[in-house]
Formats: sequence, C-alpha cells, structure tokens
Amino acid sequence: MSLPLEEWFAGELTAPMAAVPDEPRPSRARGRIDLGRVNGVAVLLVVVDVVALLVVGSAGPVSVWTLALAGALLGVRASGRIYRRRLWLAWLHDLPRSLGTTVIAFAAVSTAVLVGGSPPELLTQVQADVLTFTLVSEPARLVVFAFGRWCRRRFDRCDRTIVVGAGQVGADLAEVMLRHPEYGLRPVGFIDPEPPGDRQLVAELLKEDLAGAIKRLGVGTVVIAFSHARDSPLVDAAVTAHRLGCSTLVVPRMFELHQDGPDVERLRSYPLLRLGSAPTSRPTWWIKRFVERTAAAFALAVLSPLLLVCALAVLFESGRPIIFKQVRVGMDDRKFVIYKLRSVRQSGVDDSDVRWSVEGDSRVGPVGRVLRRTSLDELPQLWNILRGDMCIVGPRPERPGFVRQFSAVHELYWARHRVPTGLTGLAQVHGLRGDTSIVDRSRYDNYYIANWSLWLDVKIVLLTVGELFCRRNR
Repeated sequence: MSLPLEEWFAGELTAPMAAVPDEPRPSRARGRIDLGRVNGVAVLLVVVDVVALLVVGSAGPVSVWTLALAGALLGVRASGRIYRRRLWLAWLHDLPRSLGTTVIAFAAVSTAVLVGGSPPELLTQVQADVLTFTLVSEPARLVVFAFGRWCRRRFDRCDRTIVVGAGQVGADLAEVMLRHPEYGLRPVGFIDPEPPGDRQLVAELLKEDLAGAIKRLGVGTVVIAFSHARDSPLVDAAVTAHRLGCSTLVVPRMFELHQDGPDVERLRSYPLLRLGSAPTSRPTWWIKRFVERTAAAFALAVLSPLLLVCALAVLFESGRPIIFKQVRVGMDDRKFVIYKLRSVRQSGVDDSDVRWSVEGDSRVGPVGRVLRRTSLDELPQLWNILRGDMCIVGPRPERPGFVRQFSAVHELYWARHRVPTGLTGLAQVHGLRGDTSIVDRSRYDNYYIANWSLWLDVKIVLLTVGELFCRRNR
C-alpha cells in the first residue's frame, strides 16, 4: 500500500491528525555538534588563515593594530563565507571572493589607522602585513582544495545523499555524483511518489518516507530535483530535510540559464541552490538566546512594580487565580505551559481549548480589555522566555487542539515548529493577531524561519514597539 503524497516526503513530521506527542521528537537541527558532519575542508581553511596570521605576527612586534587586522581578516572572511561548506573545490573560482574579503578587511583597518591619527609608517606596516597574509594563505588554500578533492576520490569522503525526484534530471545528477566523487556527494537512494518506470537508476528507489530514510541511512545531504508529482510535496521535502539538519540543495527551474551566485553550488554543469542551514544550528542563534534571556530577566526585574499593579487590578476585578495557565505547542511539537495575566472573568465552563478568540466576549471586563489592548497580559511570558520555553521573537505558540486542526487544513502549518515560539513575531507586526488568516500567519512564520538573522529579530522588536504605541494594524 503506497503512502499518501505528503507523507511520502515528510513522514511523521507532517502527520497533522496525530496527537501532539508528550515526548519531544528527535531533531538533528538543535545546535548539537555532530563530528561526522564537520567539514574537513572548511576546518583546514580556517587553520590556513590562522597560520598565515601567525606568520604575519612573527615578522615583527605584535601591536594593537596587528591584532585588529587579524580580527578584521577572520571576521570579514567568515562573514564573506570563505569557510563555508562547498561542493566545488576550485581555488580559481573562489579566488575573487577570497581577495575581496581581504581587501575589505584591509580597507577597514586602514580607515581606522587614518582616523586615529597614527603615523604613516603604521599604514605601510598594515599594507605589508596584508601582503604577507595573502602570499602565505592563497597558495596554502590551493593545496587545501587539491587535498580535499583527492580525499573525496581516494577515501570516499562524501556526504550520503538522497535525491528527491527520480526523473531525467534527478537520475543524471546521481550519475554525475558517482562519476565525480570530488564533489563530495554519494547517492544512496531516490524518493519519488510517481517514479518513471522506464529508467534504470544508479541507487535504490526508497519506499519509505523522507524523514525515516534520512535517519535510517545517516543522510547528510538532500538534493531536490524535479518530480512528476505536484510541486508542494517538494516544499515539504525541503522543510523536512531542513528540520532534520541536512544540507539541502535544490535544482532551480530553467537551470540551464541559471547564473552563479552566492548561494549557488555547481555539480559539473548543474547549478544547485543551497538552502540556508537551520537557524538553531548557527552560532548566532546562541547569541540570540543569551541576549533574549538576559533581556527577559532584566525586564522582569524592572517591570515587577507594573506587574504587581496589573495583578492587583485583576484580583480586584475578578478574584483569583491571577495568572492564567495554558498548554501550548513549541519547537519540535513540545508542549509547555504558558503564563498570562488573566483577562477573562471566571465562569463555570473552561472553553479555552476550543474557543479561538475572546474578542467581544462579555466575560472580558474593563481591566481585561485594558490588559489585552496594551498587551500587558502577556508580560508573564517573560518567565517562559527565561525558562527557555519561548523566545522574544518567533512564531506565536498555539494550543494543541488548534495545532492539529490547522495542520490538517493549512499547508505547511506544521513547518512553523522548526524554531521556538515567541512573544512577538513577523506575523504579529503585520497585523495578524487574534481572529485573522491562519494561512497568512503560517506564510509569515515560515518566511521568518527561512530568512532568520539577528537583524530580522531586531527589526521585528522595533516594529513591535511601534505597533504597541501607534496601533497601525489594529
């Protein structure tokens, strides 16, 4: 019996009508370091630059400007993705990017030297240091790339790869991987719910779902090619691979005319778009969590008098309990208890798990209306942030019953649980609060995950402040 089309790609990760589990699902995209997934070429490129900087430092006395140049070079080259994971180990192809980042670092330090009023001899020294760094690092990078290609061919140091789509393009890609192991991919299977029956494949056509195949085969890369099936399951496949921590490469439409770019890999003549890694696996994610927990602790301390006043107002209007507790669904479908100031008067029936919105509810008194209108009722969620249940910025958490309902009806609603939920989010600052479109919310949440950065979080926080004071979208 064949699997339904969507389940073929995402397996249990997309099972929308199944009960939300009490135990967390395993996920490879949670920031753990998997030594088997460490890219040796990227590590060697870092080592090369560090050694080149040590050579620069040994040429003369180490000064503050020498250290500044070293920090600028490593920082700019890292942000310029010089140490990225790559398929095509080609020194000449990477040379313009490498030299460009070196020039930017040199320009930044030179500007600081000139602005600081340092003697001209110092600028000359910086120029000499940059030249020494380039003359040491670039030949060594050439050797690293050649060594990486040799190791891939000689020792099969290749990522186990699943190709989604067993048509002409997918089959050709797998054959290229086998003929050219220097690109670092080894096909171990195809997944296609509607495979062509007249083509011999170089790897097994898997009958299980993508999530199960990734776990069983220890897959590190998923290549999404064309399929005879409709397009939406391909999106499910990309999200599933992303959620399980795999590198995800996508064959673009009209790939014959596709130009190279920052996120474009090359597998011989095929361009492949590399999707960004899961936000929770990036070093900047830990910066986000540290800053948000620190901010939550500070906010709780500063706002404690305001919280006390609000609590007394709730107590005066409707008695106890003051804090409203409710089970919500967070990252990887984990359940947690969310805390809010109670804005609805107590009644004999608890309909909080089946009622979507309390807008216009007669049980909301004057104090409750003020708390909800000013969002003061959500201040206790700072404790959830401090505990690690939530972030300041992320998709809004929902109740388990509605998660099952929305996942069954709305495409890719389940995918928004790839990151922790948040106090505010991209959907909220665009007016999607209360009884608004679930489809639009889901699209905003998945856009946020796909494009996450520290700056996007800062922008959402600033827009949230503007939303609170200006109420443009209410």
